[in-house]
Parts: sequence; structure tokens; C-alpha cells
Amino acid sequence: MSATIPATASAGASEDFPARPWVRSYPPQVPKTIDEARIGTVIDIFREGVATYPTRPAAESFGKIMTYAELGHASNAVASWLQMQGLKKGDRVAIMMPNVMAYPPVMFGALIAGAEVVNVNPLYTQREFTHQMRDSGARFLFVLENFAATAADALPDLKVDRVVIVKPGDLLGLKGAIINLVSRYVKKAVKPFHITGAVPFSAVVAEGRKRPPQPTLVTPDDIAFLQYTGGTTGVAKGAVLLHRNVAANVLQCEAWMRPFFGEREDHVMVTALPLYHIFGLTVCALFMTKIGGCQLLIANPRDIAGFVKTLKSHRITLMSGVNTLYNALANAPGIKDVDFSQLVFAVSGGMATQAAVAKKWKEVSGQPIVEGYGLSETSPVVCANRLDIEEFTGTIGYPLPSTDVSIRNSDGAPLPFGERGELCVKGPQVMPGYWQRPDETAKVMTADGYFRTGDVAVMQPDGEIKIVDRMKDMILVSGFNVYPNEVEDVLAHHPGVMEAAVIGLPDEQSGEAVAAYVVRRDPTLTADALRAYCRQNMTGYKVPRHIEFRDALPKTNVGKVLRRVLKDEVLPPAS
Repeated sequence: MSATIPATASAGASEDFPARPWVRSYPPQVPKTIDEARIGTVIDIFREGVATYPTRPAAESFGKIMTYAELGHASNAVASWLQMQGLKKGDRVAIMMPNVMAYPPVMFGALIAGAEVVNVNPLYTQREFTHQMRDSGARFLFVLENFAATAADALPDLKVDRVVIVKPGDLLGLKGAIINLVSRYVKKAVKPFHITGAVPFSAVVAEGRKRPPQPTLVTPDDIAFLQYTGGTTGVAKGAVLLHRNVAANVLQCEAWMRPFFGEREDHVMVTALPLYHIFGLTVCALFMTKIGGCQLLIANPRDIAGFVKTLKSHRITLMSGVNTLYNALANAPGIKDVDFSQLVFAVSGGMATQAAVAKKWKEVSGQPIVEGYGLSETSPVVCANRLDIEEFTGTIGYPLPSTDVSIRNSDGAPLPFGERGELCVKGPQVMPGYWQRPDETAKVMTADGYFRTGDVAVMQPDGEIKIVDRMKDMILVSGFNVYPNEVEDVLAHHPGVMEAAVIGLPDEQSGEAVAAYVVRRDPTLTADALRAYCRQNMTGYKVPRHIEFRDALPKTNVGKVLRRVLKDEVLPPAS
């Protein structure tokens, strides 16, 4: 399959179903397409930002600001150090950190050196971490010390050349030293660990600054990120995102958003979405770099009281988040004291936004939530609502410039307006495939080059799209994908479990919650004991919130567990 997927007219175009009907609903300032000749690399976006906005704030963490010039110097130092350690173009560098100041320069530095970045959720368990490191073949690991114990336990079984230990206060000067002390000795957030030969990040920067990085030819067709996702099966695999895929999506986001910025140039994006998540990576880190904005890095968005305190002391203009984050903020004490008068828009994605949450958010901030839609495989943004809406729409809006979508039936034939079918996507932001898994790639790509999302949608005559269901069994917990196969596999390894089935149940807080239905081998097994076992083997959002023991599970005549039947049994019928 070609790595470059050109944007063409939607399949099935006719007088009754014209090609790209959504462009007629675009705001007049938004172009119908991006100039694909301008698509370069993520490094180009970085270098342009550093050169154009050297004195502007690029990022802020714990009250400390890093300018674009400083970001450039730190990123170059990381790139130089990696090259000194023998990194070759195409080697993988894993980053296992939340939103701390070191994240952007580590990411950009790795790309400058010619590496492919592997984003790792720092909350992963040893099992999850081990799989991703083995599958990607990462040679280098940058890990925040708060999560280094997980890496230390797994490393003896992995082939990793060098490990760099990052502290939350790195690159923050004297204030950073205080933050590190508080993290270690007051909050006791760092578990004991030992990694032979590990290098402190401060030493990486100091050593790397002794010489500039060696020039490395990186092209738009080179891999920028391996963004791990369960895809349609739940087996974690890397979506291969080329530089051109990600850079194209940044241009698409710019085309959609910039016309609404007015004359203001000093934008501040609340970056609570983790940068290891594709939404935060593209919409916050890379888009802000493109327009010369500042990322207000929130290292722990679950600390809502601290989050609100940070918002009170800043003039924010842009916001991105998921439904659960907006809900928590809208109901947080003190949120009405935050100055939202400069807020241009608040974008939501990753999971369905609830109308009640959107209503509460507008009451608090004065701005409606602008919902969008995307996936790891699409870099991620596919659709978004117009930014000039006055009220929450409950739809995912319109495909971005140079994006084609097609609603198709089970045979792959395009469907007319108003009919439910699978949402399929084509555009320059769509991945060429999964890392070393041509069989899985073949399952999700159509013969004419569309990516099958697995989501059921309806398109209106004006091109507006609404997600109505999911074809796959994926569970969406606060914007994070949970795959029943993976959870069931962990449950099945418990000696007291005979078999298990996992489904998602509606949840007011997280959108969906993981529910497990278990047939016991050991009749004394309790839900609490099983849940504790899951916590040892899966990150928190995957752990079943509901566990029910049963004598049997619904199955086909060949023994396959019927999750859909199980869901029909436990959920009330749709009205």
C-alpha cells in the first residue's frame, strides 16, 4: 500500500450524493483543501516555530516558562546526545512521561536525530510496557522517575541500549529542584528503583550542548511516530504515522481554526490532554508550535483543585479536553473565579461529549464545547464542528479540508444521506498501516484506500456527521480505548477464573465503564481480589469497575462468547 493517500472525491459521488458535500457548509474563511505541496515534516514545523517566534513562550510548567529559542536549544541537545550514543536514523525512542517540561524537547530532539518516537502511557503496568517496548523494538527510553520502577522491573527482559531518567523539575531551574524534592520526599511519588547505567536527563542536556546535532535527512515519507492503539482487535499495535501524515493534520487543523483567532497572536492552550495521546500530541504540542502559541502543561489533570488554581492565575485563550475533564472542571469549587473572558474556543474529542456537560461548561465559561472526531490511525483529526457555533451540536461536525469520508454498508458500498453505515476515511492524515502487521492493516483498509473506523455514523445532506454506534466492541473510558480482548486475557490468567466476558456499560462520569462477567474456577474468589489482580496487570482505566459472577456465559454453538447478547441482557432496551 502506498504511504501517501491522496485526497479524492468521495466514492459514490452523484447528483444526489455530490462529492464532498460538506465543503458547502464551511465558513467562508476556511479553504476546501490544504496545499499538499506544503506538507513537510514535523521537524519543519518545529524549526519554523523556533525561527519565527524565538522570544515567545513555547511551554509553561509549574509557573516556569520556556521560550521557543530555549525549546530549540534543549531539543538540539537531546538530538546531539542521542547521536553520540549511536542512534541511527529509523531507531525507535520511547517516551514514558506525563506533561512535564522535558516532554517537548525530548520528542522534538528524537525526531531531529532521525528517530521514530514511541509514545508510552506512563501509567502502564509492567505487562503493558513490556509488550509495547518489545513490539516497537525501542533502543532508547526516556522515563519520568515517578514511573521508573515499572520500567526497571521490565528492563532485564528487554533490549534497550540506554535509559534516561527525567525528573518533574527538569528544565525549570531552581524552582525545579524544589519541585523534585516535594515530589520525592513530601508526596513520596517516586517508588524505589535501580536501572544500571541510567543517565539523568540533566546530564543528557549538558553533554548534548557541547556540539550541535549532525544533519540527518528526514523526509515526509519517513516514520515520525508509532502511536499504539488496540485498533479493531484489542491487540496493542503501532499505528505508523509518517511525518507527512502528522504534518498534514497540523495544516488541516490550522486551516480550520486560524480564521477564528482574530488579530491575537499570544495564544495559550490549556494542555491537560497527555502528550503521549495523539489528540494532545497534534492539537496541543504540534499545532501550538505551528502558530507560535504556548502550551500550559498540566502534569496531573486529575488534581482538579490544583488544576483550577493554575487556571485562575493564567490568561487562557484555547482549551482542549475530553468530556470527563470538562465535567470535572465545570463542577469544581472555584471554577467560577477563573477568567474565561479571553477564551476563543474549547475543543473536545476522544469520546462522546454529553449534552449536560456541554451545557454546564457553557454556563461556566461562556463558550460552547466544539466537538471533533479522530483516531490514532488518522493523526488524529477527521471531523470538527465549526468554531463559530453558539450552542453544542451533539454531532462531530464536518470533515476537515482535504479529507474524504464515506458512509458504507457491510458490503463496502456507499450509502445515501441519512442512512447508518460504517464511517470510512481517506486523506493525507491517514496512516499507511500498522507496524509490522500487514494482516491487521488489510482488515481496516478498503480496496479504494479508505480507512474503516469501526464507528457507525449518519451523514446529513449538508455533510454534517453524527456518530450513532460502534461496530467494534471497544469501550471508551474518558477518551481512552479499552479493548475487551485484552481485559479478558488478563482475567483468564487468574487461577480462580474459568472464563470471562467484558463489555462497556454507560457511565455518567466516564462515558462508559468496563464491566466483567466471570465464571469462577475457585468459588471463593471475590470481586475485590480479582480487581486487585487486574490493577497489577493493567493501567487503572482498564480495570473492570463492575464484576459479576455467573454460572455460564452466552455463547454460539461453537463456543464463542456473545458479547452483544450479554450486553442486551444487562442493558435496558433502547426506547
